[in-house]
Amino acid sequence: MNCIIIDDEFPAIEELSYFINNYSSIIIIEKFDDSIKALQFVQNNSVDIIFLDINMPKLDGMTFSRVINTLKSKPLIVFISAYREHALEAFEVSAFDYILKPYPEDRIIATLKKLENSTISISSKDKLTLWKNEKLVVVSIGEVCYCKANEHEVLVYTKKEEFKITSSISDFHKKLPHNNFFKCHRSYIVNLDKIKEIIPWFNNTYLLKLQDMEEEIPVSRHNLSKFKQLMGI
Repeated sequence: MNCIIIDDEFPAIEELSYFINNYSSIIIIEKFDDSIKALQFVQNNSVDIIFLDINMPKLDGMTFSRVINTLKSKPLIVFISAYREHALEAFEVSAFDYILKPYPEDRIIATLKKLENSTISISSKDKLTLWKNEKLVVVSIGEVCYCKANEHEVLVYTKKEEFKITSSISDFHKKLPHNNFFKCHRSYIVNLDKIKEIIPWFNNTYLLKLQDMEEEIPVSRHNLSKFKQLMGI
């Protein structure tokens, strides 16, 4: 996974770079003291994480983040600031984290760890790279049976294993091929190829029984029409 740093103070960039390089596997691909140039870079390149100072000239961090949130593929944003008063606004624009300067060592290291555990990648060979027990595990997308929202996490289930990802279920769904994976409920994504039985349920909806899985997956009324279309019902 990669990142860029946006800050108009050179010492702050160097200090943050030190922590990233020495306490994580995250790769710094660019550093910017100009937020306009940084925005142009993000719009034309694949960026996983942005470390963003709020008090930037030309284009402040909050405005920058609102533009980023309109992109189809949105990087995770970690705000870095010397001021506490922007914290609430930061989370209103879906910030991953908010770190106060000067950086407390344990705080920045904990954030880097959370970032590593939350970033999911899909390779050209249809593989998911997921974190489990302090290591990366490569899983074929076809092995995933279903995914379930759990507060601020997504639980990803294969036949034999469970993975935890820090993400919303809607954002995770965007990373999966939609010809196989259907968001059948606000809390569930199901692999259509794993469905073994479709069981009539409350309010003319369905419960789904999957191959090799015990939990039955609900189909909400909101998603019922699309599900019937996909399954030819």
